[in-house]
Formats: sequence, C-alpha cells, structure tokens
Amino acid sequence: MYNGKKVVIVLPAYNAALTLEQTYREIPFDIVDEVVLVDDASRDNTMEVGRRIGIVHRIRHEKNTGYGGNQKTCYKKAMELGADIVVMLHPDYQYTPKLITAMVSIIGQELYPVVFGSRILGKGALKGGMPLYKYISNRFLTFAQNTLMNQKLSEYHTGYRAFSAEVLQCIDLSHNSDDFIFDNEMIAQIFYKGFQIAEVTCPTKYFEEASSINFSRSVTYGVGVLKVSLFYMLTKLGIMRWKPLIS
Repeated sequence: MYNGKKVVIVLPAYNAALTLEQTYREIPFDIVDEVVLVDDASRDNTMEVGRRIGIVHRIRHEKNTGYGGNQKTCYKKAMELGADIVVMLHPDYQYTPKLITAMVSIIGQELYPVVFGSRILGKGALKGGMPLYKYISNRFLTFAQNTLMNQKLSEYHTGYRAFSAEVLQCIDLSHNSDDFIFDNEMIAQIFYKGFQIAEVTCPTKYFEEASSINFSRSVTYGVGVLKVSLFYMLTKLGIMRWKPLIS
C-alpha cells in the first residue's frame, strides 16, 4: 500500500527468463502489494522462473498476442485485483525498478494520474547505450507528436509507466493495436480524456538480453505513431472520429 492505495506491478514478458529475477528482486515490496507476470508465449522458461521466485499471479498466453495484447491482459488482471495504482515495468531490466517508489508517490499524493519514466530527460539515453539511430528517431517522433497533439512530453516511447485506476477505467483499450503502437494509442486516449502525464528522469540500460525491435519494425512503428498523432489531432478538430478515442 501507498497512502492507503493498493499498488500492483505488471510485467509484460516475452523471453525474459534471463532478466526476470533481477528485475523482480529490485521491486520495492514495502509499498507494492501484488505482482502480475504475463508471459506472451515465450520460447524460454520465463513462467518457470516466475514460479521459482514466488510470483503468485502468473498468466501465460498460449499464442503470442503481441506487446499490446500482453498489456491488455496485464491491466485487466491488475484491475481484477483491485489496484488503485498500476505500474507497467518491463522484466528485461532495461528500466530500474528502484524508480517505482517515486512514480507511485506522484500518483499516490494525487499530483498527477499518470507518470512516465523518461530516458530523454537528462542525458541517460545515449549514456545507457541507446543506439544513435534510435535516439535520433525518438527525438524526431517526439517533436512531431508534441506538435500534432499540442503536448510537451520529453518522449512518447518509454516502456516504464504508472497509472491511477481512474485512468485505466476511463479509457477503452479493446480497440487498440496488439502491436507496439499500443503504447502511443494509449497516450492519445489519456490526453483525449483530459488527463495529464508527469515524467521522471529514468536511467536505462541497453544490453544483449534487453528487448528491442529491429530497424524495419522500428520504421513501421515510426509511421504508426505519426498516424496515431494525426488521427488524434483530426478527432480533436472534429474532422474525423477515431474509434480508440470516441468509443
């Protein structure tokens, strides 16, 4: 509990057996009540590692549903457990669990309903090993998205996010993509509903076991996030009615 609010960590996993335990051991269990592991049909023994280290809530997809599909299961389970605050943490140890306390406190003190761990605030991204082409793409896409959506985030592409239950109850994730574009569709929904997003500086690590998408998928992703931002702008202007926003 934090300030009387139940805190649930969700771990969307795919082939995370080598990094899951290290991630789990750094979770601050003095404030965290439950941990949910969702294994998206991994080819390794992620589920067995989760069982061995004591994760009670373990869900396995028999078929790979994609990054977005995994998160849909994560948030559904967290809400079933009665979460007041939900933190989505990648179990590949790219983001440090030590920031959970800070992110939860911002929501728990009712300062902001959503908090992102930003790799771009400060100089942690390149120092942590982010490939230069990814960094440049991140900066370009973020600039374009801020312009189209009239916002001012330092980055839209972090995988480290915390939400109040109110936010998750107000947005309909069922119309969102099951692929990586899910994250940006979710941001569009959050802004469309009038919620604000806070950011905290987050160090990051790039190493062989950390998950990452290849160049061709990165291009597809980049085109997709620009479409999301454009559809958001057109829906706000009343020119179109984009289903993830108006459902």
